[in-house]
Amino acid sequence: MKRIFKFLFTFIIITSTRLQAQEEHPQPDKKESDTTSILHAFKKGHIHGHFRYFFMATDNASGLTDYYANALGGGIKYETAPFKGFQLGVGGFFIYNIGSSDLATPDPASGAANRYELGLFDIQDPENKNDIDRLEELYLKYNFRKSDIIAGKQLPEMPFINQQDGRMRPTEMDGAMVNFREFKNTTITAGYLWQISPRSTVEWFSIGESIGVYSMGVAVDGTPSNYRNQLESGGIAVLGIQRKIGKHLTVQLWEQYVDNIFNTAMVQADLVKPLNNRLKLTAGLQLIRQDAINDGGNEDPSKTYFEKGSKSYVWGLMAGVKDTRWDASLNYTRITKDGRYLMPREWGKDPFYTFLPRERNEGNGDLDAVVAKFSYAFPRVHLKSTLGYGHYYLAEVTNTAHNKYGLPSYNQLNATLKYDFQKVLKGFDAQFIYVYKGGIGKDFGNPKYIINKVDKSHFNLIINYNF
Repeated sequence: MKRIFKFLFTFIIITSTRLQAQEEHPQPDKKESDTTSILHAFKKGHIHGHFRYFFMATDNASGLTDYYANALGGGIKYETAPFKGFQLGVGGFFIYNIGSSDLATPDPASGAANRYELGLFDIQDPENKNDIDRLEELYLKYNFRKSDIIAGKQLPEMPFINQQDGRMRPTEMDGAMVNFREFKNTTITAGYLWQISPRSTVEWFSIGESIGVYSMGVAVDGTPSNYRNQLESGGIAVLGIQRKIGKHLTVQLWEQYVDNIFNTAMVQADLVKPLNNRLKLTAGLQLIRQDAINDGGNEDPSKTYFEKGSKSYVWGLMAGVKDTRWDASLNYTRITKDGRYLMPREWGKDPFYTFLPRERNEGNGDLDAVVAKFSYAFPRVHLKSTLGYGHYYLAEVTNTAHNKYGLPSYNQLNATLKYDFQKVLKGFDAQFIYVYKGGIGKDFGNPKYIINKVDKSHFNLIINYNF
């Protein structure tokens, strides 16, 4: 795979350079018919480049290990112009560890491994600092009217499978997706996925293999989960319908069927209604239901992912006000006592209204979360700020039936500033993220319930250059 990536990366550079030269010095015998040729599609293709620097650090509670990391990387993507509706896309990315603390050795007091900083690189090979690259996109796209079909390696953006781009590179998926937009105010998304390359890895995994690449937590009986490389699944079928009803209401329905493991259904309604010439009222309602399929991935209960016969329910509310510069909302999520809400963290971040970056509520049951969010844009200086603060009330860490990862109840503060450079530095942007998490639940004096979870500060500085 690495040789393929390096070959394609070199091919894109050489090909684009040659095609540009041909455009600057056209041959006199070129015919107008070339505008409908495959060669013309390659000549008129688009190249997108991206360089990224990421500094990350975690200041844990006294007596526990602190971490920092510096990552630098770059990538390039090439997509042809349409030829009879078809387009070809290919892209990849490479990463270097340019100076970090020891991310491979567990914390002596708790035995816990690094949680955040290693995710900038390859979590499966903590010692690898130089050879971190991945073929990320390789797809064939067909455009018809307002719709399209994409087959191959591509970037996902769905409620439960998404890019979760909070490290150097996002999650990728391999499959076939249809985006049907022929009905007014309606988008229908349907697809079938057979491989996933999770964020912070360089390999591609079958659907069953992709579950368990990250930390697995504990089973409902408190024993360590043991489903890594033990799950059988033929793939993921996804169906989504998004429709705007009237002028102010948008409704979306999603069904995600993971063969032989579990099914997830979601309905969400979002309202944006003007109050006057400046202010708009925002509101939302979200309902999610999950059910195990067959044995949940493995007939052996000690090796399954979604316990046989289990189910979960989630509901959420959002209410707020916004104008052209600011947006304020109050958000609530409830995961009932019926069971854990489970969604492989390898696939994406939580779709909840109460989600704040750098923590998740996946793996929990009997949870209440209340979060206030506020954002403000300063368009004249190209600056945007966001602030989020929430309380998350979880089941006790000893209640393993409802607390998969041993996370105590906590409060969380997120503060973000993003600046887009202009003039000679146009294409650059810089983002600073600060996160504080405080424990408000019992940790029983056990450091494994504290490190990288509560009573910590977390810092991120990200600089991007896109061209």
